Amino acid sequence: MSEGDSLRELVTERLTAAAEDIFKLVKTTIVEYKEELERQRKRLDIFLSPKIYLHRTDVPQQLVCKEEEVVLSKQLCYQDRNSSPDQEEAEPPRMKEEPEEPCSIQEGEQLELKEETDWFMTPAHEERDHSEPELHEQQLLSDSTHVSEDQDPAGSKDKDSESSRNSEPNIPDKIHQSSHNTDVSENQCNSLRDQPSFNCDGCDESFKNKLALQTHQCVHSGKKTHSCKYCGKIYKSKGLLTSHVRSHTGEKPFTCTTCSKSFTQQKHLRVHIRTHTGEKPYTCTTCGKSFTQNPTLKDHMRIHTGEKPFACTTCSKSFSHQTSLRKHMRIHTGENLLTCTTCGKCFTNQKPLRVHIRSHTGEKPYTCTTCGKSFTQNQNLEVHMRIHTGEKPFICTTCSKSFTTQQHLNDHMHIHTGEKPFTCTTCGKSFIHQQKLKIHIRSHTGEKPYTCTRCGKSFTQNQILKVHMRTHTGEKPYTCTTCGKSFSEHQKLKVHMRIHTGEKPFTCPTCGKSFTQQHDLKIHMRIHTGEKPYTCTTCGKSFTQHQQLKFHMHTHTGEKPFTCTTCGKSFSQHQYLKAHIRTHTGEKPYSCSTCGQRFSRQRSLKNHNKIHTHD
Repeated sequence: MSEGDSLRELVTERLTAAAEDIFKLVKTTIVEYKEELERQRKRLDIFLSPKIYLHRTDVPQQLVCKEEEVVLSKQLCYQDRNSSPDQEEAEPPRMKEEPEEPCSIQEGEQLELKEETDWFMTPAHEERDHSEPELHEQQLLSDSTHVSEDQDPAGSKDKDSESSRNSEPNIPDKIHQSSHNTDVSENQCNSLRDQPSFNCDGCDESFKNKLALQTHQCVHSGKKTHSCKYCGKIYKSKGLLTSHVRSHTGEKPFTCTTCSKSFTQQKHLRVHIRTHTGEKPYTCTTCGKSFTQNPTLKDHMRIHTGEKPFACTTCSKSFSHQTSLRKHMRIHTGENLLTCTTCGKCFTNQKPLRVHIRSHTGEKPYTCTTCGKSFTQNQNLEVHMRIHTGEKPFICTTCSKSFTTQQHLNDHMHIHTGEKPFTCTTCGKSFIHQQKLKIHIRSHTGEKPYTCTRCGKSFTQNQILKVHMRTHTGEKPYTCTTCGKSFSEHQKLKVHMRIHTGEKPFTCPTCGKSFTQQHDLKIHMRIHTGEKPYTCTTCGKSFTQHQQLKFHMHTHTGEKPFTCTTCGKSFSQHQYLKAHIRTHTGEKPYSCSTCGQRFSRQRSLKNHNKIHTHD
């Protein structure tokens, strides 16, 4: 036997075995399906087992017939639409020839409402169009009006009046035939009961929203309802149905005259036009912020109330918006995650992905009209604009300090609580801000990602690079309003202002001496501790400050980088040059408080004071 024949025989055996397994599985499924149908029939029979006794009442025959016509028309339509596919063709409703005693209107209503209750037990679609409310409790009611709307009014009247006689005893049979589509679990029923509901006064049926209840009440009043031919949803008015049908046809008849964008409903167009006009008619009474839509205002109010009604069933995390919960669920399910084609990072929705892609392309579409600075996100531009307007809407409840962003306020609150939630895994040092931890970690890794394009010097922070660039450009944007002196850094201006105010907020706990800068206090503390962390690699001499080590190194190298422009004399330290220049200018800034004698150097003043102290 050749290899080809052997392979063919092997493939045939495998396929035969697979086919047998499939047939066995199909047979088992059919048996289970039949058993389940039988179980449901028995349960429905038990539910419908109470007998209904009809009594004669003195009611005009016209009203009785009218009530029976409504019930029978619903029975016939429901039977026709919901007959089981595995049954044979349903028999027409049997009519008894002998006359039956008419029932009262009240009893007829009870039968009709009981039948409607069974119809509403069928679960409806959970998907809902964003422009029309879902009437899921009344999904199947469209079946009850379908026949009566299509038939000729005159013909149906005669036919219904003739067939209405003696139709009441057949109600259980009709409901029994339609029971194949009413498989609802107890959990589904319980979940419906637990939800906030609107109850019908006529039949005690509950609905999720008021519009669904109003549409349901049309059944009791006999008003006409409108059914979607695509999905079967029903609506109280033809206008709502027309708007809904556009979700199937894709029709968008309402177009914006400004940007040509189209919409399925006119109210959506009205909301869209506000993006062009800037109109925001809905205003928050707490913070005064305005919005174009009322639902957006309702969502915003949860920021003030702290309400987060939408909770994740997997991790119990709560959200203020249902859309945020849906996006969060994708993290657990992995469904519809969007991936960046450049770096492979995943996102739960399109907007963050678009913003992320701009980090690769360098696109910054949002530009400040005041200073021309551009940003990748509109919210970053909004925060930036507060620099120009001076707006600081986020206020600390402890010290009343204000901030431009909520995140800055959250970080500030750690100062009052003493919390430092971000800890370095290398040295154990903790920080209030995560960004400061990132910067600190670079001191261990030696990473300096920000490089000066002019001199090639690298820095751990982008802000330090920006300040460094001002040494090349000579820019000093921060000016003292008291003396007019300018500085390249805002921090230097703050420290300088303390000269005018006399403020010294940093105090030594050992000797009580105060300083204008925390850095100066740190250096001072080394006098008490004896710490000298900076050591000369040439002679081994140690210093308390790095600047002192730099000046000391000049003694080994002989370098004197500071030169007098008047006489050309050079010095190893800048302070020596400043003292030397006073010999040319005659300036003597240091004055004795006892005798008034003046000196050009502080050391000379100290030596002079010893005379008065000795005396």
